[in-house]
Amino acid sequence: MTTTNEIRRSFLEYFGSQGHDVVQSAPLVPYNDPTLMFTNAGMVPFKNVFTGLETRATPRATSSQKCVRAGGKHNDLDNVGYTARHHTFFEMLGNFSFGDYFKEQAITHAWTLLTKEWGLPKDKLLATVYHTDDEAFALWQKIAGLPEHRIIRIPTKDNFWAMGDDGPCGPCSEIFFDHGDHIWGGPPGSPDEDGDRFIEIWNLVFMQFEQTAGEITGELPKPSIDTGMGLERIAAVMQGQHDNYETDTFKALISASVSLTGVKAEGETQASHRVIADHLRSTSFLLADGVLPSNEGRGYVLRRIMRRAMRHAHLLGAKDPLMHRLVPALVTEMGAAYPELGRAQPLIEETLLREEVQFRRTLANGLKLLDEATGDLGEGSSLPGETAFKLYDTFGFPYDLTEDALRSRGISVDKAGFDAAMAQQKAAARAAWKGSGQAADAEVWFDIAERVGATEFTGYTAVTGEAQVVALIRDGKEVDSAGAGDSVSVITNQTPFYGESGGQTGDAGTITGANGLSLQVSDTAKPLGRLHAHNAVVAAGSLKVGDMVRLDIDVARRDATRANHSATHLLHEALRRRLGDHVTQKGSMVSADRLRFDFAHPAALSAEDLAVVEAEVNAEVRANDPVVTRLMSPEDAIEAGAMALFGEKYGDEVRVLSMGRSADGRTYSTELCGGTHVRALGDIGLLRIVSESAVSSGVRRIEALTGEGARNWLVAREEQLKQVAGLLKTTPDDVETRVAALVDERRKLERELAEAKKALALGGGGAKVDSADEDVGGVKFSGQVLDGLDPKELRGLLDAAKQRMGSGVAVVVAVNDGKASIAAAVTDDLTGTVSAVDLVRAGVEALGGKGGGGRPDMAQGGGPDGSKAADAIAAVKQVIAG
Repeated sequence: MTTTNEIRRSFLEYFGSQGHDVVQSAPLVPYNDPTLMFTNAGMVPFKNVFTGLETRATPRATSSQKCVRAGGKHNDLDNVGYTARHHTFFEMLGNFSFGDYFKEQAITHAWTLLTKEWGLPKDKLLATVYHTDDEAFALWQKIAGLPEHRIIRIPTKDNFWAMGDDGPCGPCSEIFFDHGDHIWGGPPGSPDEDGDRFIEIWNLVFMQFEQTAGEITGELPKPSIDTGMGLERIAAVMQGQHDNYETDTFKALISASVSLTGVKAEGETQASHRVIADHLRSTSFLLADGVLPSNEGRGYVLRRIMRRAMRHAHLLGAKDPLMHRLVPALVTEMGAAYPELGRAQPLIEETLLREEVQFRRTLANGLKLLDEATGDLGEGSSLPGETAFKLYDTFGFPYDLTEDALRSRGISVDKAGFDAAMAQQKAAARAAWKGSGQAADAEVWFDIAERVGATEFTGYTAVTGEAQVVALIRDGKEVDSAGAGDSVSVITNQTPFYGESGGQTGDAGTITGANGLSLQVSDTAKPLGRLHAHNAVVAAGSLKVGDMVRLDIDVARRDATRANHSATHLLHEALRRRLGDHVTQKGSMVSADRLRFDFAHPAALSAEDLAVVEAEVNAEVRANDPVVTRLMSPEDAIEAGAMALFGEKYGDEVRVLSMGRSADGRTYSTELCGGTHVRALGDIGLLRIVSESAVSSGVRRIEALTGEGARNWLVAREEQLKQVAGLLKTTPDDVETRVAALVDERRKLERELAEAKKALALGGGGAKVDSADEDVGGVKFSGQVLDGLDPKELRGLLDAAKQRMGSGVAVVVAVNDGKASIAAAVTDDLTGTVSAVDLVRAGVEALGGKGGGGRPDMAQGGGPDGSKAADAIAAVKQVIAG
């Protein structure tokens, strides 16, 4: 049997042998298209190449691209598990020509691979073409020898592809596999085309035309090829299966799910196992690419996928969290092709476990809330759709679980009302979704980059340099010159200025030139990741494109920034060693005055954790080892143990930073990083952690200072200590002893005050209501209202009152800061007829509160309105009197 891994490898090897550059899958979060939530097709990473905004060194490429379709236009989520071919995560095999070969060679490659390399029977294959594409029709006859009845002309947009209303477009040619007449369905274009007999396995897109506002305006100067073949579909065909879930990868994952739940994947439970297997893949790959569950954007979709899988685990009867226990099976199946799964495995498992524990609580709470919402509904009633949607949207309680829970009681759910509320929520979500913010002005940067190329960065070794101005941007548009007072972005052919990226802020400094030219650079940006844009104001003189200038960075700011940046690497490693390998960077901000480091961890750090981490980093700083930089391929760097940030786009060559030495002699920290760093760790000076906090679910944040910033922070704290010592009339060394003595003295005074108040109350003081011992309904009664008495003293007062009275009821109300506490005591001989609990509850209600409890002989409660203290005493007396 041909495995899925072998099919993927064979596809890439075939096109690699045909002159195609084998490209690693891009992350699931698109780096070049902020309009997309997830990468959903193989051509997405090449979009700017097809539109002409970027160029590649080679005109051919091939890839197996990770894709997710679970939100927006391409949303297969609700179908997953119930059909043979719907998935949230899938792999798209593709070959691409960027103005190189066209229809004839694309069809030749497809036919050769399918029939000669893979040996698919020719009589099982048929093709579709756009109804006016006579060229493709003739090529299928010539190359494949297909008869006319197996080349089907399709007049609909199903066979015509467009990137949008504007841009490249062209006809498609889809290849179908015939599973045989024992399965219902007809060929494409027939009335029965929705059946499962004929399955599309490969789509060849011929980018041939240019269109504007949806209308074709001419032919592209360089026609291109974009193909896409679902790996899961072709695997089913080549493994003799009609169902994607019967392929080797899914069978292994489903087998693991069956083993852990003890429930066979048969009948009604089959769909649940399939959902779990599919969603395990999408959640794990999204987590590996840097997406974390949240309540908005990509994180919201991830959490929805997770919870759908977890609900099906619940339906299978799994008593304990399940999803995290399936991750090893996924890594076994797909980890060789996608090593990021293995590297991120601890984070994936930890996140899935945390989310499932939380969701199980959500299920329990949801069922309770559902019972409350349907308490007045009888058999034949209907739960309003808005209520069902609130349970789903606010509390995460799925609609279908609401239906299941109510079905046994004969209660239906208003599905139309639910759908209407859902539609309204989706509309609001679409309106709220925003991209990276670069889309609006990206065109101008692409124009510059294509014309002049990337800016050469010289700042790893230099802090000053000469350069030529190659472009000027003012108010979002290119200009030829700028004068005094103008705010411009200056692009030069080379620069020592670091452009903001990777969490490190951009450099500031000056640009100077002939005739008194001077510009103050406030910061440096890095549009497209390859241009360095110096954001500056012309202080004097004038500047034009082509001028030669001198660039000088603010050295003090750079030194402080790179000290903070190097410290984040040490901090990252120290956290991993203290907390575990699941700790991974989730964001950072490195500036001249401070550093901020976000990392994956499920709980707050203890004071001991922070102290150990800080001490370990400072030990590396004091050792003052040199920082070693190497240039390597990403693959070699990761093989050598370097940490990569998942979701980052790395080029063919990366910088590998090695810092410090562990006790066993190995390098302390090794990471891929394009930022600027200290030459030796001693340049950091000192690290001081100043705060640790939560950013979101599962993400913590540390803020810290280094060097002069850390020293200034410590000096300021010392000055505060001196001021406190002065107020206490002691020395800084004795502040702790003096404060401890003051605290003890205050506690003593508080105790004495409490005793005095208690003695006053026992002696008949305080604001009494009626007489100390009066007759109420034949029962001796004492009631008192006392201001400023600690509620903890009430029981002592009542015990004394009981002893004094011999037989009777005593009630005391203590008023503090506008609120009141009430306590009641009943002597043992009266507890059969009078309950202290009933008395307190009546008093609490008079005080504007609810509840109160204790024993029949002693009870206590409280209320928000201390001004009703007398009313509380009266309410108690009324209960006694009956």
